[in-house]
Amino acid sequence: MKKILLPTDFSKSAWNAITYALQLLKDEACTFYLLNAYTPVVYRMDYLIGGPAVSAIPDYGIDVSLAGLERTVEQIEKEYPNPKHHFEMISEFSTLTDEVDNICGNVGIDLIVMGTTGASGAEEIFLGSNTVHVIKKAKVPVLAVPEDYTYEPLKVIMFPTDYQRRFKIDDVEPLFHIASKFNATLHVVHTVENGLSPKQIKNKNFLKGMLENIPCKFQDVTNDAMPSLVHSYVSRHSVDLVVMMNRKHTFLQRLFLKQNVDSVGYHCAVPFLVLPDISET
Repeated sequence: MKKILLPTDFSKSAWNAITYALQLLKDEACTFYLLNAYTPVVYRMDYLIGGPAVSAIPDYGIDVSLAGLERTVEQIEKEYPNPKHHFEMISEFSTLTDEVDNICGNVGIDLIVMGTTGASGAEEIFLGSNTVHVIKKAKVPVLAVPEDYTYEPLKVIMFPTDYQRRFKIDDVEPLFHIASKFNATLHVVHTVENGLSPKQIKNKNFLKGMLENIPCKFQDVTNDAMPSLVHSYVSRHSVDLVVMMNRKHTFLQRLFLKQNVDSVGYHCAVPFLVLPDISET
């Protein structure tokens, strides 16, 4: 049974991500952990000492949090009933990133699914600050779902790569699984500047061998560069999902640190799956 973490702040964006996950995984047995991490507006001394458990003053935050989680589960069971799906509610006085990290370690989460809001500013380029911070720390795949995106079965998956590393099976297993499940065509996209080095050619051929049982198109693009390549390719090829590896010095990391959102020219128009990178240089 898969274990899926669904952080929620009870917003429209969070609900859309939840419904996307329910539809994406409708045929799989899953336990969904709905997480609401909350902090009071004003930190009191008793909170700093030990949190609400030792506070002599009633903690109304937890009442609001639990009520919101209960309403969410009721709405899920009403609109998306599925005997294969089980739900657990987690309400914690904590920061979101710390609690996500804690739950992933204790429960063994397979996937985190979050909504995106397209915030602007440093480190909030196209995913929103909470999603960015979770992706940076997460040791499991994170699926970011745009606020207004409507679920569609996956037909085309885009996987940008620079071929600088040799992937391991564990690296891309989530990609294999989802492509095989939907019989989707995988577009492996590389932006070519000065041709491929011998190492890149070797890594590309190795990846081709790993993907031999999955419908694939290997595309070398010469007239576009990251990050605008992703945006234009998604539009031209009706991409349903973008998948990237999260490692330092890649387009993804540079995008997080970009200061000027206008110069990026790319906002998350389709769901965006970020995989932790354990590949070899």
